[in-house]
Amino acid sequence: MEKVCTFVYIDGFNLYYGSVKGTPFKWLDIRKFLQSVLHPKHSILSIKYFTALVSSPPHDPQKSTRQQVYLRALKAYIPEIEIYYGHFLSNPIRAPLVNPTPTQQYADVIKTEEKGSDVNLAIHLLNDAWMKKYDCAIVISNDSDLAESMRLVKEQHKKMIGLFVPGFPKDRSISRELKRYANFVRPIRTETLKASQLPDPIPGTKIHKPKAW
Repeated sequence: MEKVCTFVYIDGFNLYYGSVKGTPFKWLDIRKFLQSVLHPKHSILSIKYFTALVSSPPHDPQKSTRQQVYLRALKAYIPEIEIYYGHFLSNPIRAPLVNPTPTQQYADVIKTEEKGSDVNLAIHLLNDAWMKKYDCAIVISNDSDLAESMRLVKEQHKKMIGLFVPGFPKDRSISRELKRYANFVRPIRTETLKASQLPDPIPGTKIHKPKAW
């Protein structure tokens, strides 16, 4: 069987909020998950994980620690993985109220957005195609902002693209823009997540799954 050189590009927050938040499956072994859903012809040479470091709010002082423990676990256990960081940006904005009153229609709020991950993912997806590093790219996201990079990879570089959609079919529909440029689409199912958990502790380390997970 001829092997297909495969690179994987993961939108970390899209995966977290779409598939594992609120579940007991946050200790996800990404490599095992991929191997269980991809055809054996795929040789996974690189897994690129795009995220940003969160801060801990007063009501959840261990939030940042849990994330960093998980990222350390991924790097210690999965040699193919590389982690790339964006950042958070907070700005005051004036927004309309959901239930305005005659005396107040707007309120000043702080809007916090994660910046960089989608751009970083798109750049790596394109650059690796241009450098002929892969035959197939797997994109784990449902962010339509990635559509143009996927289009260029498919049409200009003639690469195969697989799309894994967090939250589908339970909570989300598939982005039509992304689906348009994917050669194949896969949902991320709960039973697959359950069967694809990291060992606890990570062998050869003192890294344990956070107790709150």
